[in-house]
Amino acid sequence: VQLQASGGGLVHAGGSLRLSCAASLRTFSNHNMAWFRQAPGKEREFVAAITRSSVNTYFADSVKGRFTISRDNGENTVYLQTNSLKPEDTAVHYCAAGMFPTYSSGRRFQQTQAYEYWGQGTEVTVSS
Repeated sequence: VQLQASGGGLVHAGGSLRLSCAASLRTFSNHNMAWFRQAPGKEREFVAAITRSSVNTYFADSVKGRFTISRDNGENTVYLQTNSLKPEDTAVHYCAAGMFPTYSSGRRFQQTQAYEYWGQGTEVTVSS
């Protein structure tokens, strides 16, 4: 199983990036998908998640209103559209896949241990 994240880069504050994560999962549509990020010297933190059929999405308070998450089950890909980027968004962004129940609490979606598969990360750097 491989999750290949891409789309990171260097942008000025206020800019946008679209991150993509292509999964080699045969049962992609059975997995909840999420993005996490890790800044230098900090713990990995939740960013956004989307349920199997895109019915529900979840966002960290720090990105609400600026980021959106979507998925294309036909292409086995999940996206993270990041707008109005801030220097504090600078981090390596990771995608993850988890086959836990969709009816799980929102908190479950924010836990790293809920996800079985992880990508290698794509780096986002936002300059002030």
